[in-house]
Amino acid sequence: MERLKPTNDYIFKKIFGSNKNALLLKDLLQSILTDIKISKVVIDKDVSLERQQITNKLGILDVVATLDDNTKVNIEMQVKGHENTIDRSVFYETGLFHESLNSGEDYLEIPKVISIWITDFDVFDEGPFHERARLKRDYENIILTDKVEIHYIQLPKFRKKYKRVSNKLRDKLEDWLTFIENEDLEAIRMIDNKYIQQAEDEFEYLTGDAAERRLAQLREKAIRDEAANLKCARRKGIEEGIEKQKIETAKKMLAKNISINIIMEVTELTKEEIEKLK
Repeated sequence: MERLKPTNDYIFKKIFGSNKNALLLKDLLQSILTDIKISKVVIDKDVSLERQQITNKLGILDVVATLDDNTKVNIEMQVKGHENTIDRSVFYETGLFHESLNSGEDYLEIPKVISIWITDFDVFDEGPFHERARLKRDYENIILTDKVEIHYIQLPKFRKKYKRVSNKLRDKLEDWLTFIENEDLEAIRMIDNKYIQQAEDEFEYLTGDAAERRLAQLREKAIRDEAANLKCARRKGIEEGIEKQKIETAKKMLAKNISINIIMEVTELTKEEIEKLK
């Protein structure tokens, strides 16, 4: 039986997107947002409300929460790499920023908005596994505004560092990522963080429940199917493009009275296919 992990976005949201687990989310967020003192986290939409939409790949399974200073935080798990990851993350970030201003409020009242993307692929070739992106001026890299920032936490880069750092030298974020990776169960149980231990207990409960496991598996299947369909469509598009190019080349060669035998050799079209182009 295939082993599920917290990198499954349904499992991830069941753990961190439920109000009963708000303290787990708070501790995870504090490990990422080290320059903010988080006293309280309110989850904006409980995961149980989205149960019936779980296999719809068009649905974004993210966790949206509000901190005690009114900062909005959007955190989501991405297991499949996309060429437009940066554009998508900026789009979601600016959308949340826009939605945070209520009708009649002044622009100055827009709360800070933070997006956190935990990815099972590298977004950037260079740099550390945890990067923060902010709006800056060209002039001396002065921060334009502190109200918008995106965090990219790249698990493949973390794995490389994980192999070089002992358990005792890992910080709180690295401990949380050890849990999210869920590869070294012995290392997880040795982590001195009661919230991570609670998260592991919750994970074991969820993956042991037949109904929840089925929903998580359906979610993974939907993601795999979509990736396969995109790959197939891309391959089909390439093949159609190549065929079209062969036909255009054959037409140009016919216009120059080049022999059919040479055209067949160059384009790999059959004699019948070439004669139809006359």
